[in-house]
Amino acid sequence: MQTTDATLYDIEGGAAWITLNRPDNRNALSAVLVSELHEHLLAANGDPAVRCIVITGADPAFCSGADLKSPPGQAISGRQSVPYPTVLTTIMESDKPVIAAVNGHAFAGGLGLVGAADIVVAVEDALFSFSEVRIGVIPAVISVVCIPKLGTHHAMKLFLTGERFTGADAVAMGFVHRAVPKDALRAATQETIDMINLGGPNAVVECKRLVRRVPQLSMAEGFKETATWSGRMFRSEEAAEGMAAFREKRKAAWAQD
Repeated sequence: MQTTDATLYDIEGGAAWITLNRPDNRNALSAVLVSELHEHLLAANGDPAVRCIVITGADPAFCSGADLKSPPGQAISGRQSVPYPTVLTTIMESDKPVIAAVNGHAFAGGLGLVGAADIVVAVEDALFSFSEVRIGVIPAVISVVCIPKLGTHHAMKLFLTGERFTGADAVAMGFVHRAVPKDALRAATQETIDMINLGGPNAVVECKRLVRRVPQLSMAEGFKETATWSGRMFRSEEAAEGMAAFREKRKAAWAQD
């Protein structure tokens, strides 16, 4: 495990676990923490041994939002730190699936990580809040990744009121995929990792691209582009191995222990 000032980075079972590690201030998004998070995301994306990425927090919280004493983008060590939108974009555009394992409360800017992640597993009684309005500001940057998941119906109410809602409530809204008891979070996250690892590595990458791309297309464009895409995938070596494994009733090469 590599330990830095504000984060932990560990690779386990084909997954890169990135832990926000400032429990003293509930893992607030400081300039240092955000920059380190970005470095870890780039490292995981560039590592062929990593199939997916997990972002979680050191207890008791997941992320309390921006560190107002040292906000993301502020200069550190004489140089400009990484802006938070860069981190959210990196998560969205990462070839590797990104899982948010929300271990505790997540407020304000911290919910940007939830919105940007591909799959979200949360503690059922963790509290969430778009609390910006309570201090006279708005959830501006994170709205880009959160509104598409919440829809305008839920986003309007939550942004205007700043009210708190639980992990279980977030599942009902479509913001979180699964809510579990605190002691089951690690196992539930590992189940998701294991399911991802059953898929062909290239197919997983292309599925993420597919989900991001198709909503941008008209119906006619969608059918045309995806037909070409499908043909390319069916002609791949990975598809040949996957279909051979199916016929021979064995595990595909990438899924063998």
